Amino acid sequence: MNIRNAENKDAKRIVSLLSQVLELHAEIRPDIFQTGTTKYTENEVEGLIKSENRRTYVAVDGNGSLIGFALCEVRNINSHNMVPRKEMYIDDICVDGIARGQHIGSRLFEHVKQEAKELGCYEITLNVWEGNDSAKAFYDKMQMKPKSTTMEFILQSDL
Repeated sequence: MNIRNAENKDAKRIVSLLSQVLELHAEIRPDIFQTGTTKYTENEVEGLIKSENRRTYVAVDGNGSLIGFALCEVRNINSHNMVPRKEMYIDDICVDGIARGQHIGSRLFEHVKQEAKELGCYEITLNVWEGNDSAKAFYDKMQMKPKSTTMEFILQSDL
């Protein structure tokens, strides 16, 4: 397996894997996520690949097939009440369902860590949905710790 920067030719496969992520989220939170959709279109993924403040890494197997990805964003945090810093935000990370259990996600995460260090980032951040227990277990193994919690009170249960 090899990890490299994404190219435009990877966009279609990334969208395919994004559909796996979406379906998992739609199962957990059907009140929020619409099954049969994806977070980004193929054109939007191509834009992310070209974006100066974005980093998109792909894991490819020995046959050159894309089996995982990490969509990341380099963010400069500048607020009058916080210490200025740079962070690497993982927008999405996914390994194809048929390739899970082969430590591909761990290798992608380690690659993101190395890239973030080289870019001078203070931290890596991401969001994980409640109910996505496998993702939480993975991030625990990667030694990530909760930084903050988003709370909700649902007012309309008929959506």
